[in-house]
Amino acid sequence: MKIVLVGSGAREHAIAEQLSRSASLYSIMEKMHPGIASLSRETLVCNPADGERVASWCREKGIELGFVSPDALLEKGVSDILASAGIKVASPLREAARIEWDKGYARTLLQKHGVPGLPAFRIVSSAAEASAFISEHKEAVVKPLGLTGGKGVRVMGEHLHSVEEAMGYVSELLRKDGKALLEEKLDGEEFSLQAFTDGERLSVMPPVQDHKRAFVNDTGPNTGGMGSYSTGRLLPFMELRDLEEAKSIMQQTIDAMRAEGNPFRGVLYGGFMITRGGVKLIEYNARFGDPEAMNALMLLRTELLEIFRSIAEGSLIQPAFSTNCTVVKYLVPEGYPDSGRKDCKISIDRKSVWECGARVFLGSVYGKGGEIYTTSSRAVAAAAQDASLERAEEKAECCTRAVHGPLWHRPDIGTQQLIRKRVEHMRRLKK
Repeated sequence: MKIVLVGSGAREHAIAEQLSRSASLYSIMEKMHPGIASLSRETLVCNPADGERVASWCREKGIELGFVSPDALLEKGVSDILASAGIKVASPLREAARIEWDKGYARTLLQKHGVPGLPAFRIVSSAAEASAFISEHKEAVVKPLGLTGGKGVRVMGEHLHSVEEAMGYVSELLRKDGKALLEEKLDGEEFSLQAFTDGERLSVMPPVQDHKRAFVNDTGPNTGGMGSYSTGRLLPFMELRDLEEAKSIMQQTIDAMRAEGNPFRGVLYGGFMITRGGVKLIEYNARFGDPEAMNALMLLRTELLEIFRSIAEGSLIQPAFSTNCTVVKYLVPEGYPDSGRKDCKISIDRKSVWECGARVFLGSVYGKGGEIYTTSSRAVAAAAQDASLERAEEKAECCTRAVHGPLWHRPDIGTQQLIRKRVEHMRRLKK
């Protein structure tokens, strides 16, 4: 089968690796991604939202199935472009992907259908409304309604250190967007739950914990994600009922979208938090997480092509996963996340990666003259799996030393010390 993958990053590199095992892979990307290109039969480098060019190229190549990966391209309706060219798609159409690119839509949809797990929230269009919400809840989370690459959410007490700072950020969002989303500040441990869905049925992947904060010990600004870990089963601070609650919320969301005549087909990713009062939904994404995709796909034992085909045909199959543990650590350019150094050459010692028992996925980089160069964003993901979480972490950390260039990473991701901290936090909350 000929399948086209649209997007370029470490998440897409992991998807491409899976698809290339059983399909003739074609790829469309804005800049030449050497990892994905090496796995593809042919690659089109262009603006993926150029509907006429993309549709023409796909028809010329005889593409039968398509998957659009990044959030920004889903918002631009690239899945719709493929569908209009007569190609079956396993990624959501633009209107269904609204569950991610319009946070207000997501909240009001779930409220309308009585889906549990919503924090208290208000979509505000004035400073007075925002001030009233903050007065009521004391501390709040301030979010833009649209896409921000994981960097737009600011939390009072962490990023915003006074009511004045919070109101200043609200005012900034109101000037830019006319509206902002305010939510109650929750205390708990976050986890990511990704699921395949055909618009009716849902099949979840192993839960993952991402690390948004830039620096060791969860300090510094939010990023797109500095790394993640999974155990293949429950995370160390989770109970089975937490997973079941999250699955139920996701299934009810799928049911609500279908009832609204806006079925969601593809990968739905829920960001959840376990609190004293149960599992709460932080946000939805309409695609694989990055880096969480790598954790899940390393464990996948069913052909991804067959899963995507079943999604596109509305007859989801149930995939199988290994129960190994996984750790992913992102190497990012100096200056990230504020102003990562661009156009710096990096190199990877593939033999050392192999000796570490790990693998690398190329992130937001580009190839030129046979060399790899940075953009301003996350560059290389060092990833590993093992029956032991401790050993998976050691392999991933070893792998970071095989990547050379002006890059840095968080060495504490997946370590026993950091995980014990998360477990103890949950234990205190549930007393």
